[in-house]
Amino acid sequence: MEDNLLLQINNISVVYSDVIQVLKGVSLEIKKGQIVSLLGSNGAGKTTTLKAISGLLKPENGKVTEGSIIYQGRPIHNSSPEEITRLGIIQVLEGRQPFKYLTVEENLRVGTATRWGKPYKKDLELVYHYFQPLVARKNRLAGYCSGGELQMLVMGRALMAQPKLLLLDEPSLGLAPFLVREIFEIVKRINEEQGTTIMLVEQNANMALQIAHYGYVMENGKIVMEDEAAKLRENPDVKEFYLGTATSGALKSYKDVKAYKRRKRWL
Repeated sequence: MEDNLLLQINNISVVYSDVIQVLKGVSLEIKKGQIVSLLGSNGAGKTTTLKAISGLLKPENGKVTEGSIIYQGRPIHNSSPEEITRLGIIQVLEGRQPFKYLTVEENLRVGTATRWGKPYKKDLELVYHYFQPLVARKNRLAGYCSGGELQMLVMGRALMAQPKLLLLDEPSLGLAPFLVREIFEIVKRINEEQGTTIMLVEQNANMALQIAHYGYVMENGKIVMEDEAAKLRENPDVKEFYLGTATSGALKSYKDVKAYKRRKRWL
């Protein structure tokens, strides 16, 4: 295995309740220090892929039935979320759920639960450095925060755990465009300045491909395309179906396309 390969997903299939197959032969790689984007429409299987990595399939009666997930040279598929968290894989769930009756700072300190007893002051300073709007809110109950502040809070809480691999699920969901730009800019800075490896699941393909190094496109539980992010941004098919512009520059909707042909990697 390559020295800089952090995570490898080898041909996995995921089944819920022994019946419903969601992923079919998914393979992807994440190298240390990269931002890797997983793109696709709603229901494509992106969140399930993240949960297969973080162990959160287990509480939902899902499991990897075929293939393997190798992290730092060891298999982790179907391990418990606690085991995987201890290895340094931290997932920020879609939906921004804080502990509403704790203050912002108490919420952030929850992120150190995997390493009780170790000093966390420097980590708090780091979180406030990246997420400055939280400084004025630190003694306020998290339940009173805005959507943008909550997104910063749950990402900050994940940073407190000192992740080796940070899994972000739809961080832009429901946020105003200026906030989306701010959040993505912070993600990029954390990657560049802290060296944190990040896997980003997003429907906002345009923003995701601007900060990612590499990207995968997922449809119906399969990876259908992959390339360096800069090349995916220029790919006419990605432009048409994920960035919302045809080669002419005109907006195009999925329904307008009669023949949906693309250069896919059929698995």
